[in-house]
Amino acid sequence: MATESPPAVEIDGLHKRFGSVTALRGIDLTVERGEVFGFLGPNGAGKSTTIDCLLDYLRPTEGRIEVFGIDAQQESGRVRQRVGVLPDGYDTFPEYTARQHVEYAIASKDATDDPDALLDRVGLAGEEARVADDFSKGMTQRLMLAMALVGDPDLLVLDEPSTGLDPNGVRLMREIVREEVDRGATVFFSSHILDQVERVSDRVGILADGELVAVDSVEGLRGAGTVADLTVHCDPLPDAAVAAVEALDGIESATAEDGRLTATCAGPAKLRVLDALREHGAEIHDFESTAGSLESVFAAYTGGGGDSDSAGAAVESPGVAE
Repeated sequence: MATESPPAVEIDGLHKRFGSVTALRGIDLTVERGEVFGFLGPNGAGKSTTIDCLLDYLRPTEGRIEVFGIDAQQESGRVRQRVGVLPDGYDTFPEYTARQHVEYAIASKDATDDPDALLDRVGLAGEEARVADDFSKGMTQRLMLAMALVGDPDLLVLDEPSTGLDPNGVRLMREIVREEVDRGATVFFSSHILDQVERVSDRVGILADGELVAVDSVEGLRGAGTVADLTVHCDPLPDAAVAAVEALDGIESATAEDGRLTATCAGPAKLRVLDALREHGAEIHDFESTAGSLESVFAAYTGGGGDSDSAGAAVESPGVAE
């Protein structure tokens, strides 16, 4: 009988405390092989702390982490051989060239990659002999991505990967993520940039104040608990039906005009709106609903906390073609 392969990442009861400060509060999370998992949360939510525990840069106060069935604390060396990491905070070697940085990563993994080919893949062709101290933030981010790709890792961990990148760099990052998944890798993508998480992720986990408050597909999160507009076309539309909708839980507002009722409501309340209309004499001819945005999901689950300007911002500027 074939044995089922363990998931890419299994986190069970993860707590992390720094003195009197609790950074993580009982995180339970499974990331399946071959998926792009978006780890979303405001700055300070605990995303990087979770990643640092996964990579054994920090030891959990409580809990267990396994990567492909390997204990991340007991056998961290084995884990790191299978993981490529683009960290949120890092220091390059100022006197090393771009090629020397990638060669260092190749040697550390005992890999056989072509350093120039990796630099070309991340858009640094022609910069191989340039020292990292001369690099811009975006160029350094590309260099760290090239190092993360060394050895064809089974798990690619990207912590705030869009930092410092221009629109072309962001688009290239997404293309590389898709290529890695097509190759068979798993991608763990941590960010507070909603646009990037939405574009690349199969599933999303939302972290708020050290707690994992939601895990689902983007569409699933949009449909549950997010605020959206529901417009229902009715003839007739009795006043009693409008009043019944206004009285429902989860309805922020409801207005009626010319046989059309528009209700602003949480996702689960949409069906109750239709039921209430029918029960109070309205005849429904048609209806449409806007999908809740990932931004509304983020705000709903995090209480609108964190860096709201950056959290809702799309990295790419208008007019830049895909």
